[in-house]
Amino acid sequence: MSAPSTAVVVDSPQEAVQVPMKHEPPRPFSKPNFVQTIAMGYVPLIIATLVVFLPLLWMLLSSFKQPGEIVTMDLKILPESLNLENYATAMTTVPFAQFFANSLIVTTVGSTIKVILAILTAYALVFVRFPCKNVIFVLILVALMVPAQVSILPNYILIAGMGGKNTLWGIILPGLGTAFGTFLLRQHFLTLPASILEAAEIDGAGHWRRLWQIIVPVSVPSIATVALVTVVSEWNDYIWPLIITDRPETMTLPVGLTLLQNSEGNGAGWGILMAGAVLVIVPILLVFAALQRYIVAGLTQGSVTG
Repeated sequence: MSAPSTAVVVDSPQEAVQVPMKHEPPRPFSKPNFVQTIAMGYVPLIIATLVVFLPLLWMLLSSFKQPGEIVTMDLKILPESLNLENYATAMTTVPFAQFFANSLIVTTVGSTIKVILAILTAYALVFVRFPCKNVIFVLILVALMVPAQVSILPNYILIAGMGGKNTLWGIILPGLGTAFGTFLLRQHFLTLPASILEAAEIDGAGHWRRLWQIIVPVSVPSIATVALVTVVSEWNDYIWPLIITDRPETMTLPVGLTLLQNSEGNGAGWGILMAGAVLVIVPILLVFAALQRYIVAGLTQGSVTG
């Protein structure tokens, strides 16, 4: 076993002290560092990006292709021309404008109520004193772990019995409670300094004023995160609207794609189906791309304490 390298420190001609030398860390642009960065960082990131991006790219390219370019033994990646005929057919074969309006109403109303309920519930769990508060929070966590498919049958019996079948409020009502939003906002509210609320309480501010004038303004990133996740979930929801509606007048966009598929069931309709899918996901992709920075800020807010 080799001895560690040492350096000689001389304070005077009469004495010499041996001090062990510390190994220097590898330089940022050294070969080991570069290989490790590529293997552990960029390669997994590129693979994950391709897994998400390539199906979307293929869907977009197929929406411009003619039937002979899709159902063929000769694979063609790029369409021969940017023909918008598939989009025109998709928008005229089914009442696309009605589907879009229904999705907009369901997403706007449902998301707004969900976010408001999440804010109020999280505030109560953190700043309001009442019995069995921890028990209620545990029940919320249990609801977060239960799959949504478990409640489909009870919800259908309840909503159909109330006359909510083929109505927009019947789509919105069962999903108004959001365990995820309540959990995320509660965890964030716990990180807020108590001195802020104590000062407001001394000034005579009640719970309502403290919530909307103090808590909400300093929690915008976390609230925006809950709002974005809720909007994406409401816009893309498929199973429940499919079960509770069977008339085009109350169908949302994801369910409308099923109606489009039924009308274009043969191989010639793949381009039209891809065009319809692009029309469904583009609005929410644009919203998500524009506001996704709030998700990062909201999920990391409060993770660093000083």
